[in-house]
Amino acid sequence: MSTSEEPTRVHAFRDDALGEHDAVGLARSIRKGEVSAAEAARDAAARVRAVEGRLHAVQTHIDVPEPAPGSGALAGVPTFVKDNTELRGLPTGHGSAAFVPRAARRHAPFTRQFLSSGVTVLGKTRLPEFGFSPSTEYEDAEPVRNPWDTGRSAGGSSGGSAALVAAGAVPIAHANDGGGSIRIPAACCGLVGLKPTRGRVVGNTQSRRLPLDLVSDGVVSRSVRDTAAFLAAAETHWRNPKLPPVGLVEGPSGRRLRVGFLLDSPNGVPTDPATRAAVTETVATLERLGHTACPVELTLDPRFTDDFLTYWGMLSYLLGATGRTLGADFDRHRMDGLSRGLREQYLRNWRGTPGVLRRLKRTGRAYAAAFRGLDLVLSPVLAHTTPPLGHLSPAVPYETLIDRILAYVAFTPVNNVVGTPSLSLPAARPTAGGLPVGIMFSGRPGAERTLLELAYELEADHPFRRVQDL
Repeated sequence: MSTSEEPTRVHAFRDDALGEHDAVGLARSIRKGEVSAAEAARDAAARVRAVEGRLHAVQTHIDVPEPAPGSGALAGVPTFVKDNTELRGLPTGHGSAAFVPRAARRHAPFTRQFLSSGVTVLGKTRLPEFGFSPSTEYEDAEPVRNPWDTGRSAGGSSGGSAALVAAGAVPIAHANDGGGSIRIPAACCGLVGLKPTRGRVVGNTQSRRLPLDLVSDGVVSRSVRDTAAFLAAAETHWRNPKLPPVGLVEGPSGRRLRVGFLLDSPNGVPTDPATRAAVTETVATLERLGHTACPVELTLDPRFTDDFLTYWGMLSYLLGATGRTLGADFDRHRMDGLSRGLREQYLRNWRGTPGVLRRLKRTGRAYAAAFRGLDLVLSPVLAHTTPPLGHLSPAVPYETLIDRILAYVAFTPVNNVVGTPSLSLPAARPTAGGLPVGIMFSGRPGAERTLLELAYELEADHPFRRVQDL
């Protein structure tokens, strides 16, 4: 695996059927007959070919993608599905070299919900092995590279999707999040990434069987309205009656909010200067717009990080034990260094699993306490800005790697444990080197509408920077 090439920005924007449209704009153009769905698919495939040699974001191409019938809010919009979710006729590899995947016989339930929006799927995107890493890197293959700087991580686990969207190859792509895997790559690549409330979209079959369901599916996009349009379209396919409906959110609300903010993580990991500045500048913007902002404390059990790591290790152990269901040739010894290290750490600590589960399930109490008198909480997405490729490679010795991961992913897992919605947005100001920085707003269960309304307001106040403009 080589990461030594000279860093550069990469994008695929050009004068074609996609132009500079986001997904909503492209769908409107298709409905008006200004371009056809077939033209959009053809030109998106050409864009993918133009950048794939630099980004390495695609796992599987569909040779001749078939646009869906002209229905759905995003009818004809080209997209990709992440390669841990079944799409009939394509293999699902989960980013792993431990087995040879076979073609899926049917769509996953979420895939059907995603397709109901009318999107045209061009293929599947790469992820780190089983989605465990916050960077899409491998021991013996090219990493997924960040379009803003090809020497940097695109984040994980939805790194392939984020790289393609940020580069302009497609306007929107599927992502999912079990510990930050929508929000982390969104932050790294300057995108909008919403982790919905647990149960907001159709559940992942495997996750629902676990004692604690961490995973929510969604998308990464370049505009707030694209994420809002996806969520509204998903709701027309299936809506959870236990949650308040979101509907189509089309702009900011006149309601002024009370927003708490965190600068450093609940587990004591300090935030780097560029990330702290992104949060404090956002606080100033909120106050200028008439919202109220105040510091808040999120007091978690001191064992939260270790408990989450133990649960994470349990997932790796279970995958190693049941991997033959993925492929007859599955060999857990071929899992990468991060997966093996998590498994081995779990085997040393497995007797404590009941206590770990009890404590994790009680995290909701601390989260609710932090929200008393507040509408939303603002924090960084990550404790420091996007690292160079290699820093989080699974080839790094496990003890060093896990320390680096825990010093990086310090804010996002709480929402997965509690099941609450959380939204990553690009900060108004990049790093000194021009890299995006992510800020994160979190809410109570079912607060997606409030999150999107505020996101619209911030986007209008300071439009998100685009890689093609630099």
